Amino acid sequence: MKVIIASGKGGVGKSMLCSALAMLFAKERKIVSVDCDVDAPNLAIWLNEIGNWDKILPVVTSAKPEIDYKKCNSCGLCVKNCRFNALELKKGKPELNQFLCEGCGACEVICPQKAIILKSVQNGEIRIKKTKYSFPLVSGQLYPGETGSGKVVTEIKKEAEKFKHDMMFIDSSPGTGCPVIASLQDANFTLLVTEPTPSGFSDLKRVLKVVEHFRIPWKLVINKWDINKKLADKIKKWAGRRLLGKISYDKEIFKAIANLKPILKTNLKVKKEIKEIFKNLNQLWSDQ
Repeated sequence: MKVIIASGKGGVGKSMLCSALAMLFAKERKIVSVDCDVDAPNLAIWLNEIGNWDKILPVVTSAKPEIDYKKCNSCGLCVKNCRFNALELKKGKPELNQFLCEGCGACEVICPQKAIILKSVQNGEIRIKKTKYSFPLVSGQLYPGETGSGKVVTEIKKEAEKFKHDMMFIDSSPGTGCPVIASLQDANFTLLVTEPTPSGFSDLKRVLKVVEHFRIPWKLVINKWDINKKLADKIKKWAGRRLLGKISYDKEIFKAIANLKPILKTNLKVKKEIKEIFKNLNQLWSDQ
């Protein structure tokens, strides 16, 4: 069973919830935790599992053009047809800005002199370790300036599948982009997390469209519900029976993460609230 923890907006507590639920379910089931937020992976931080990776694997899911200037006749067709403005004529020769290049291959196709060839590049890495909580953590990192975050997520999930497990907890990127879509593919359940702010509620509705496109069952958790009780009540009414639980705002949470202390290792109110969400999930799945 693949459980995706997703949110439309960043900073709403997605990784905090994912780390705690992984620790709780690991006590009774065989799980694997997966960090698919490849632009800013932080599940290892919430689990206090930074560094000392058992295995680091290169990821090659992107390509960049290589120009043979001996063949190039400076016709400029590659520059004219690059939709990302990654090619520019300088002193009569095309020059690549690798940070703008998406590796689409249009320049290779359009070049009449066959002077451009796409070559694969390592655009990220996958990090794997056995955590102190007896379950594996698989995390990915897209290198700065590289593209292909969705493809990297797909490779991360392939590595995670190699571990024997009953459940896979996937911490998705925020938003609705390629890494989120790749995370949601073949998921069995989505736990959406939001906060009672206008942007949080608006972005929740956006990511929900993606979730419903894949026809994935979902439930909702409202984090920091008490910072805006009026809007929290509005979201609660909007969600109806989809609401799974609420988490209170607490400045001590930030102190805990700053000291690399997992939520379940604290005595904060949030610990009790997440355990209630865990109980509700267990009840939900046992009824199905």
